Amino acid sequence: MKVPLSWLRDFVDIHLPVEDLARKLTAAGLEVDSIRYVGLPVPETKAGERHEFKSDGIAWDREKIVVAEIYEVMPHPNADRLVLCDLFDGREKHIVLTGAPNLYPYKGQGKLPRPIKVAYAKEGATLYDGHADGQTLMTLKRTKIRGVESYSMACSEKELGISDDHEGIIFLDDDAIPGTPLADYMGDVVFEISILPNMARCANIFGIAREVAALTGQPLKKPQIREQAGGSPIRDLVKIRIENPELNPRFVLGLIRNVEIKPSPYWVQRRLRLAGMRPINNVVDATNYTMLEIGEPLHAFDYDVLVRRAGGQPVTIITRTARPGEKLTTLDGVERTLSENNVLVCDSAGALSIAGVMGGQESEITEATRNILLEGAAWNFINIRRTAREHNLPSEASYRFSRGVHPALADVGVRRCLEWMAAWAGGVAAPDLVDAYPLPPVDPTVEVTPRDVRRLLGIEMSAEQIADLLRRVEFECQVDGDTVTVKTPPYRMDIGEGVVGLADVLEEVARLYGIENIPETRMADPLPPQLGNPAYEREEHLRDILVNLGLQEVITYRPTSQEREARLGIGGEAVRIANPIAPERSILRRSLLASVLDITEKNARLRESLAFFEIGPVFVSRGNDLPDEPRKLAIVLTGKRYSQAWDSKSSALLDFYDLKGIVAGMLDALALRGVSYEPLRESPIYHPGKCAQVIYDGKILGVFGELHPTIHARYEFGNAPVLGAEFDLDLLLSVEPVYTIRPVPEFPPVLEDIAVVVDDAVPAAQVEALIRQTGGKMVTSVRLFDVFRGEQIGRGKKSLAYSLTYQADKTLTDDEVATVRNKIVQRLQRELGAVLRT
Repeated sequence: MKVPLSWLRDFVDIHLPVEDLARKLTAAGLEVDSIRYVGLPVPETKAGERHEFKSDGIAWDREKIVVAEIYEVMPHPNADRLVLCDLFDGREKHIVLTGAPNLYPYKGQGKLPRPIKVAYAKEGATLYDGHADGQTLMTLKRTKIRGVESYSMACSEKELGISDDHEGIIFLDDDAIPGTPLADYMGDVVFEISILPNMARCANIFGIAREVAALTGQPLKKPQIREQAGGSPIRDLVKIRIENPELNPRFVLGLIRNVEIKPSPYWVQRRLRLAGMRPINNVVDATNYTMLEIGEPLHAFDYDVLVRRAGGQPVTIITRTARPGEKLTTLDGVERTLSENNVLVCDSAGALSIAGVMGGQESEITEATRNILLEGAAWNFINIRRTAREHNLPSEASYRFSRGVHPALADVGVRRCLEWMAAWAGGVAAPDLVDAYPLPPVDPTVEVTPRDVRRLLGIEMSAEQIADLLRRVEFECQVDGDTVTVKTPPYRMDIGEGVVGLADVLEEVARLYGIENIPETRMADPLPPQLGNPAYEREEHLRDILVNLGLQEVITYRPTSQEREARLGIGGEAVRIANPIAPERSILRRSLLASVLDITEKNARLRESLAFFEIGPVFVSRGNDLPDEPRKLAIVLTGKRYSQAWDSKSSALLDFYDLKGIVAGMLDALALRGVSYEPLRESPIYHPGKCAQVIYDGKILGVFGELHPTIHARYEFGNAPVLGAEFDLDLLLSVEPVYTIRPVPEFPPVLEDIAVVVDDAVPAAQVEALIRQTGGKMVTSVRLFDVFRGEQIGRGKKSLAYSLTYQADKTLTDDEVATVRNKIVQRLQRELGAVLRT
């Protein structure tokens, strides 16, 4: 938000240097991002130092840039688009050449009945070049233009650095005295302040002035709203009907008659431009000025249009949600199709505006407008935020309403705006308002004691000191002994009740006392017991394991769409999101593997090989109850096994056994013993014959394998196989790890290889299990190192070659090893029909 210093001074006396004020505001939570000096000199810094805040701007030379007045506008003898002005700068007269279009209507009229006050720059003045892009400095020099000497100029706002407007020169107000240095008349400083969510009450000049007054100890000068006199009441002319008070807790209407639409006074236009808004006309400017001044967004309707729409009957203003398919053309000329979540301001003939966001075109203020119905309201901030996002309509009004505007400001805003309209447009305001207030908020009351302040802030303060600080920002405080009863002022919507309210009030005490003034103290309370979080620690351990195995972690969105999950064959009931940020994020995911496959698809063309994993919840619908959120682990591999290099041209692709090796490495690192792998006979996701499930203690830990060709074809992966795995993380991490410790052997091992021929259907794991069982403690290692199929061993057969390690607490002899080997071969032959291959 842009805050002109001159506007702040309407409500509080400020004697601090500019950067000191910016420092105080920032420390109190109003972060000053930059400072722009408009006509005033930028403070100098010492050698080697720089400004604490980003600062820029241009200083207006007090001798060379002054207020002047034009007595006559004469035609240029050699150019139709140039004029010559008879100008007085407070000391002497000049003939000034200019091409300002807003002077054309006065050309050739002789002496003007009332001089035009302007900003005048003399020869040698430094200004911004009005014809150059951006802000380029120039110095006025004497020259001839079309045969007429020119050495000075009447200035536009761009040349003075006020705004980018260069359509004409500035017409100052009548109170400008010729010869006054322009910097004295309207020099200013503009603070660019970030209004954080917890400071939404300060999204207006008066709100920031209140903070300045509290921080500096100066009295706050509240706006003095004069009661409107004259005009007939409107209570019989306008009615209000609110259909849903939860969405619209208050609605206020005021009426002003016989206004004249024209430009606002220049001081108003200048302030609006410095605050970042474009002046339009005196009526619209009054609504914007009031919004910036006290924080209540307003909307003006052409009252005669509403009467015509009502057929000459009393106007009834209705607030309701939009009907399906209802449309409205907004002020920007766009016809918008409304949804049932949008709140509208309507009359008996239909929609007039999107509540709290933007008005409708039919009832807007035009040059023909004479009577104005003024709206001030309070809206549900969540609904306004959704509506503005839905229609991509960010506006100054929706910015404030979406952060929360207290209903108490509605009537204050309407009365203040009517006062400005009467002053700038000459109308007569009705003495009363129509006010519908079906849902007044309850302003919380909180009790605070010096003990609370000492315990939570580390500050020694009396009850009276606490009350004094809070009264500075308009809290009502009653002191009873050591207890301060604090009532929230009717502009705050960020103060809770109970423990939360106490924390909110203590935050105010800390801000106003000064965070930088709070002393460093040791903690008085004992530290809570330092308890570990085993579930989190095991999950982090699993992440470390997977990264060490060469995988990269990804984190995907939990909201997804049914279309995305349908590609993996995921169907059934899903958990729907009531307010999705986009149509493609309308449900909560039911499969973690589907999310990781989406990421793999997007990256498949960028890398030769990909190895991703993700840990996170999926959401299982339980009807009207909250969904279950089981945690899952998903792994995806695809691409080449090895990256190409100058010394290696291998183009082998990752396959089922690469994924099995990663799964086995993960389980081994988790110290899970007794895990087995079983073929998965049928799966709509995985390739038949290239998938397996991991079994532990009769429970399925997870499933892994190569994607089914049908599933693969639904993605743009390329030709490489895609391997996927999904594990039940809760079950996987619930298994207690088994760590075995063995002494370092004192005696040498005996190494031996055997190869057995078995039926092709016999799993290698079953053969290995029998070898270990038969060999007992003497067989310390069994490793499969070769699988062979061929006509030499017969159709339907395979040869499995194992490397065995024999070891005992003595040196083994050949006969002892041969005895164990023979037992192994005999048992394999007896139970599996295996034949020792020679």
